[in-house]
Amino acid sequence: MNAPPHQRPARTLRDDADRRFWWYCDERDLRLPRCGSCGKYEWPPAPECSACGGGAFSWKRLSGLGRVRSFCAFERQYYPECPTPWTVILVELDEGPLFISNPSGIAYEELREGMRVQLAYVRCQDAHGEFNLPVFEEKR
Repeated sequence: MNAPPHQRPARTLRDDADRRFWWYCDERDLRLPRCGSCGKYEWPPAPECSACGGGAFSWKRLSGLGRVRSFCAFERQYYPECPTPWTVILVELDEGPLFISNPSGIAYEELREGMRVQLAYVRCQDAHGEFNLPVFEEKR
């Protein structure tokens, strides 16, 4: 029997790029838009590349591997769906982009800068429906 999905605050679904990102996540496929002119990953998605101003992006698959660059635990409850302490990590993906996420199976006391992590998914639900949330676990 499957566990019920975790409740989360509503995702931002401003445009097709946001919806496309979450569609890839539902396929368990981490992809980010990459500028066709200079090769920079544009995350979060934007209509123009922040490095060169180009506007042609393609969605590239990422390995899901990276390193923890920073982390914190929120002691104040901002969302009823996220009980405190709520741990957030900043991951530098091996391909270069920075990605804010949550750790999975890593206690706050075990987190350290430079820790190797790998992508995992947690089934969640918000006001828009069910989705796969990309999270990171320690790389073994």
